[in-house]
Amino acid sequence: MKKLALLLLLAGTSLLAQTPYTYEVTITNITRGQIFSPPIAIAHSRGYSMFKLGVPASEALAAMAEDGMNGTLADEAAASDSVYGVATAEGPVMPGHSVTLTLEIPPSRPMFTVAGMLVSTNDGFFAVNGHMPGGVSFKNGGSTNFGALLAEAYDAGSEANNEDCGSIPGPPCGNPGNRVEDGAEGYVSIHAGLSGAGDLDVGTYDWRSKVAAVTIKLVR
Repeated sequence: MKKLALLLLLAGTSLLAQTPYTYEVTITNITRGQIFSPPIAIAHSRGYSMFKLGVPASEALAAMAEDGMNGTLADEAAASDSVYGVATAEGPVMPGHSVTLTLEIPPSRPMFTVAGMLVSTNDGFFAVNGHMPGGVSFKNGGSTNFGALLAEAYDAGSEANNEDCGSIPGPPCGNPGNRVEDGAEGYVSIHAGLSGAGDLDVGTYDWRSKVAAVTIKLVR
């Protein structure tokens, strides 16, 4: 009887170890006028990095930061051995609105990267870059909420910040696919915000400090 009980306990422990973890990642747009392109959320180990400050952006990151196109970024992440799961939103996130992405991943202690374009910029994007939440716990059968992270705005450095409607996909412009490289920084940096040098109304589209609130919740 004791042997049977031990075998059942071991079998239950093994099954529990194989049960995927489900995370909900909620992104809230806290700007007054910037729309977010459909965000992407990636659960990964330390072996994956979407970008590094002071280093040129990849073509996949540039495509998202310039035109909100996250398909290549998602494909590259999904193909990486260091990535546990990828989720992308179906549509943009308006100011004051939120979207929740669900990631089902193998039991692990993941890091999270979340990003999306600020569409009324040349190549601006928000990101939480490689955040590792606290310890995983399902005590008393409840969920675990790791609290809100406030995301910075970054500049991909792949396009000049001319603020000219000819190369800005979002309102009031609507011109995706046009890149002006002359004057681009050439590396990822913290975004300096809008200067008012071009067609964008600073009072509407500029921001101060953080631009997104990201909450990571362990559901089961």
